[in-house]
Amino acid sequence: MTVESSPSPQTGVAQDTHEPRVAVSALVTNLREYGLVLALIIIMLFFQFTTDGTLFKPLNLSNLVQQNSFIIVMALGMLLVIVAGHIDLSVGSVAGFIGALGANMMVTWQLGLLSNPLVASIVCLLVGAAIGAAQGYWIAYHRIPSFIVTLGGMLIFRGLCQAMLGGGLSVGPLPVSFKELSSGFIPELLGVWTLVPPTVNAAGKTIFGSGVQLQMTSVILGLIGVAAYAWFGLSARRTRERHGYQAEPFALFVAKTLIVSLLTLFLVYQFAIYKGLPIVLVVMGLLIGLFVFVTKRMVIGRRVYALGGNPKAAQLSGIKTERLTLYVFINMGVLSALGGLIIAARLGQAVPAAGLGSELDVIAAVFIGGASAMGGVGQVIATVVGGFIMGVMNNGMSIMGVNVDWQQVVKGLVLLGAVVFDVYNKNKA
Repeated sequence: MTVESSPSPQTGVAQDTHEPRVAVSALVTNLREYGLVLALIIIMLFFQFTTDGTLFKPLNLSNLVQQNSFIIVMALGMLLVIVAGHIDLSVGSVAGFIGALGANMMVTWQLGLLSNPLVASIVCLLVGAAIGAAQGYWIAYHRIPSFIVTLGGMLIFRGLCQAMLGGGLSVGPLPVSFKELSSGFIPELLGVWTLVPPTVNAAGKTIFGSGVQLQMTSVILGLIGVAAYAWFGLSARRTRERHGYQAEPFALFVAKTLIVSLLTLFLVYQFAIYKGLPIVLVVMGLLIGLFVFVTKRMVIGRRVYALGGNPKAAQLSGIKTERLTLYVFINMGVLSALGGLIIAARLGQAVPAAGLGSELDVIAAVFIGGASAMGGVGQVIATVVGGFIMGVMNNGMSIMGVNVDWQQVVKGLVLLGAVVFDVYNKNKA
């Protein structure tokens, strides 16, 4: 007791050298964790410069979100699949098949109530769940490798998609109300606010004021989102400290929160001066919030990580691993179906090539986000950032006129670099 109240000089030195070490270690760890956000910002600034300011234009940002939203949606499901130690190669084909099914229900078959876009969409989501359950059953209960099962599913559902569309035909146009899912914007409920009202002289020329109009509903939703992000981040930090875990340095936490919040508010501003937030962005945001909650706060989320980290230990601890694997693939099937509906809504019709090759972008988004191919490791937000990195690169290189073949080369190098970086960090640890 006396030693604790009056520490020796040696003890004091040890404490003085230990604290900076902890701070530096925490700084390095968190810089790795949020390095993806910095990489996304750098990539966006690079393409903003090389495209002469086209990337950040409100119209292009809306197109960027609408074109890549289905990748983010399916990547959320793929994250859980990969964390659980599996893979799903069929997501692109399932998305194409569901799009064809929904288009036929709404346009061709005319099955009464099933032709209603909302009813047809619900049926398509249920069909997606059934597809996920069928594939998950063979993987979970018969121990057939997921690579083989889903490779078969990729071939089966691509063939069914083409057969349902008569080989090379398309089905459309789809109802306007359905197309709003991908190309629509949230309705303005709070009115439009003029940022700086213009002042016009006697000659009719504007001499002061931009006259920029803001969609206030989008602005309020953006502010609520940023406030929620900051509040939940602070709450998580306090929880870690209360339970005795090491938290990131407070200065780093503030800097990270400010950077993410300012970037979010900038994007919200760009949407607000255009037509508002795209509906599909709101849907995507709700799904991201749901999956963050499931993976961070719910027992089933922790069990998925335990399953991927050590399947035998998870089984011995009482987790029903077969049933959990089945749930993971049912979830993947539902999100693949939603992705297929988003693609069809974006195109305004169902086409045989819908979703072709998108499974590669989905898997790449998850691995760029830091998920481990061995399972047990991966984060929702990092996966979303990885998806946006892929989307920004696609969009930026297209604006620059880069050949599609070279785009594939660049994306492949980025994916390989992300995996090599992950393996290097693991070996170093």
